[in-house]
Amino acid sequence: MIVDNRFAQCADQIEQADSLIITAGAGMGVDSGLPDFRGAEGFWQAYPALGKAGIQFHEIANPSAFRSNPQLAWGFYGHRLNLYRDTVPHEGFSILLRLGESMPKGMFVFTSNVDAQFQKAGFSNRQIHECHGSIHHLQCQDGCMADIWSAEDFHPLIDQENCLLTSDFPRCPHCGEIARPNILMFNDRDWLSYRADTQESNLKVWLSSINRPVIIEIGAGESIPTVRRFSENQNGFMVRINPKETERNSATYMGFKMDGLAALQGIEAVLQPISGLPVVS
Repeated sequence: MIVDNRFAQCADQIEQADSLIITAGAGMGVDSGLPDFRGAEGFWQAYPALGKAGIQFHEIANPSAFRSNPQLAWGFYGHRLNLYRDTVPHEGFSILLRLGESMPKGMFVFTSNVDAQFQKAGFSNRQIHECHGSIHHLQCQDGCMADIWSAEDFHPLIDQENCLLTSDFPRCPHCGEIARPNILMFNDRDWLSYRADTQESNLKVWLSSINRPVIIEIGAGESIPTVRRFSENQNGFMVRINPKETERNSATYMGFKMDGLAALQGIEAVLQPISGLPVVS
């Protein structure tokens, strides 16, 4: 484990807090082996067929892709759906869960990730706001009945070499049109947001009930700054964990230029003898 006296400073702030706000971007899943699509090179390394065709992330993560080439679009999203279903959340999720459960007023997660890894790690749906939606839910690409439903019955078969769906498309149960993930994509006017809107309402109610939060942000970049902006708008001590992007430390901010799991392990190791958190080997 990495030894850093800043862990002790964070532990002091956590001890004084009444609640934990967890904010997470794509970098949160890296320690679980998930890609974060940082830049075209990283994206094309994960999806070489798209790289060969010169298709960038914003072009495939786009509702127009489902209309022009649904087999390719679902090749990409179907592969991601299978990947997220098969991935085991890393220990950092459990550390955050233990920290949150130790807080007098609990915790809430704000995340741009669509992978449902927090739910898989044991967080309650009532404690999560997925601001960009979830790949585990579907909607009609035409939004015919403004309906959102679970993707649990959709099991895509993928030709990974060509990034193409080889099984049947998921279909809207109302009109039979091809379904798409209930995810906010680029240039997306068709996303049905009411599921995320309900989560946001729950978050606002919870935020109004807390007084001394500590914010732990993991893996949130600047290219799509939704998570960073939310973190910075909260009134509390913020811990930013990012292997590439941090700022100068201050009385209300602590940055760790490292992967999320290593930083969370360091913080918990200091907290265990102070707070009586269970020691996990």
